Amino acid sequence: MAQVMPTIFFGHGNPMNAIQQNDWTKAWALLGKSIPRPRAVLCISAHWYLPATLVTAMQAPRTIHDFGGFPRELYQMQYRAPGSEQLAVRVCDLLADSEIEPDHSWGLDHGAWSVLCHVYPEADVPVVQLSMDERKAPAFHFAVGRALSPLRDEEVLIVGSGNLVHNLHTYAWGKQQPEPYDWAVRFEESAKRLMLANDFEPLIDYERLGRDALLAIPTLDHYLPLLYVLGAKRENDAISFPVQGIDGGSVSMLAVQVG
Repeated sequence: MAQVMPTIFFGHGNPMNAIQQNDWTKAWALLGKSIPRPRAVLCISAHWYLPATLVTAMQAPRTIHDFGGFPRELYQMQYRAPGSEQLAVRVCDLLADSEIEPDHSWGLDHGAWSVLCHVYPEADVPVVQLSMDERKAPAFHFAVGRALSPLRDEEVLIVGSGNLVHNLHTYAWGKQQPEPYDWAVRFEESAKRLMLANDFEPLIDYERLGRDALLAIPTLDHYLPLLYVLGAKRENDAISFPVQGIDGGSVSMLAVQVG
């Protein structure tokens, strides 16, 4: 019998992490070596957020450089992992009630490849992306994660890629690394306590967590991928935080491993 795969949320941070070696990228590489090797990856990225539920269904997804103002070296980066039409069909079956459709035009955005290029640097694990429907409330996204949970028994690694705290209005863009904002630290610690207690309702209805949550989550796109990962949790799964740290004062690099 195949081993049940964990599911992991990555704080992906700055796109430059794709071509850098730092404590975060080294930890991502170690994660790739420490977990069972998957048959395929299903990635839910902060950067495919639109009014539809779509799943990539092409054999060779393109590398999307969905950012601006970075060095040329980053735009030359290509992550040539294959797709998996078989996994796309399976995802459509599992999410048949969500009006999901196959997509043949997207590819892999930097939320996916900037992390996976360290986790699976040979690009030899098929990768499929699932979009997030921006019209839906957080509870919907958590429920989709729950519906995807059977994939864990099928050697599929479910990956969420975003950031628990993601406030670019307060991010320090200079070279000097500032101290994290107190609200960013407080919200991250509160979220970790809730996750360890398996108390996900306040994280779904995050606005009830107050001002710290509103500063940490000014927009939902980078937060929602975490809810997919938590939704796929089973009763006896342990939760751990294999990567930690806050970049630029206001972007959490926390990784959450379930199982």
